[in-house]
Amino acid sequence: MAGRTREDVAAEGQCSHGCDRSAPEQADERVSLVAERQAKLVRTTPPLVFMVLDESCLRRPIGGSAVMDAQLARLVDFAELPNTVLQVAPFDMGERRPFDQPLHLLTLSDRQLMSYAESAHRGHLERESTSVLPILTAYHQLQAEALSQAASVDMINQLRNGIS
Repeated sequence: MAGRTREDVAAEGQCSHGCDRSAPEQADERVSLVAERQAKLVRTTPPLVFMVLDESCLRRPIGGSAVMDAQLARLVDFAELPNTVLQVAPFDMGERRPFDQPLHLLTLSDRQLMSYAESAHRGHLERESTSVLPILTAYHQLQAEALSQAASVDMINQLRNGIS
């Protein structure tokens, strides 16, 4: 997210399994890539971005309270953009949550659909519509079950204020 420093990214590089922290050069590269992607959200013809985050993304502390507050504030700023929708999939969705790993669905300018799923060890790009359409359907079901954008932003603000 915007406003992140190399130290923030390096702190995230330490996983609970004892993974190595990101080297300073890697952290700088990751920060640059994120900043570049985020700049596209406010360009003249920005993409439409619909995002559903699992509640765990908001509640798992990463990098300390100042870093978490900055990240949550950035999510609120993201939700205020005219070309974005931010929703939270609350814990109480339980087994109705269709995805366990990060997933990206893309609609290209020629209306072709693609999906990219990512796990801890690899990613999978799918271009065949017969494979992508069921994923898109599951994503639409996730959107319908997730909190509205207003309720999602309210949850984020409550977390920022220490209310849960």
